[in-house]
Amino acid sequence: MREREVIERLRRIATAPEARGLLDDVAVLDGLVITHDSIAEGVHFLPGDPPASVGWKLVTVNLSDLAAKGATPAGALLSMTLSGDGAWESEFLTGIEHACESYGLSIIGGDTIALPGGSPRVFGLTAIGRGGANIPDRRGGQAGDCLWLVGTVGDAALGLSQLQADPKASGPLVDIYRRPIPQLGAGAVLGPHAHAMMDVSDGLLLDAQRMAGASGCAIALELERLPLSSAFVAERGGELDARLFAATGGDDYALLAALPASLDAATLSLPQGTRITRVGTMSAGEPRISLTWGGQAVEVPERLGFEHQGNHRSRISASPMADRP
Repeated sequence: MREREVIERLRRIATAPEARGLLDDVAVLDGLVITHDSIAEGVHFLPGDPPASVGWKLVTVNLSDLAAKGATPAGALLSMTLSGDGAWESEFLTGIEHACESYGLSIIGGDTIALPGGSPRVFGLTAIGRGGANIPDRRGGQAGDCLWLVGTVGDAALGLSQLQADPKASGPLVDIYRRPIPQLGAGAVLGPHAHAMMDVSDGLLLDAQRMAGASGCAIALELERLPLSSAFVAERGGELDARLFAATGGDDYALLAALPASLDAATLSLPQGTRITRVGTMSAGEPRISLTWGGQAVEVPERLGFEHQGNHRSRISASPMADRP
């Protein structure tokens, strides 16, 4: 089964309003924002990735979901598998500890199990945050909203490509792939204003399509506006093919926010160094995405991003984290 087919089946069970119809990244229970992500060796991280970076990544990808709701981290439950002599797991926990210290997250419980020798490692984390008066989800986008992106796209996918070509590769793109930075500060500032907001984990095009479907609006994205890092441009360039790669790569952990057209997000008191870019608009119409490059229409690629499949057995082609379609 494909990921979206599993979610459709689960919607028959997850009927409580707290589940938000399984159309959002989180559940909301009595003002608490709750999210869960799992990561698996060979799917979300490479076997040769440093174990501390895997621990860091598990924490921060969950915090990215909280950031997309403007939530403040409150606590987390860790699900951990044990294998081998324990040296790998010890370094993994060091990464967990450093990420929790960096973002004020407390581990408050969880579970451990032992794996048979040679089994791929799988970990999970449930993160809990305190929401504000407005907890934006994917369903609130409105015709006329402007779409703003916090952060850059394409860096992690390009860093992963470098590692797949050379397991000893290093540099800023590899660092971004291994150690994502959740946009918690920016999310807290945007949350009170956003009609809809989500993190970009499976690829900008795929996640924008999900927001369009949940909000019942059309989304138009201007590819020339996509924010690219200097490291990405130096490696891949900034032309159309590079931007399509960046928009479909995944693992970005940027924030995509639908804000009223009357609000210039660049004027908000965002954390120092925050990069925020208007990348498109929402309009009335069939829920879909459309693309332009320099004002000219661009065909939407067949592959919009990364989606898990039940028969997935191959080496990772991207390393995104998502728990809902």
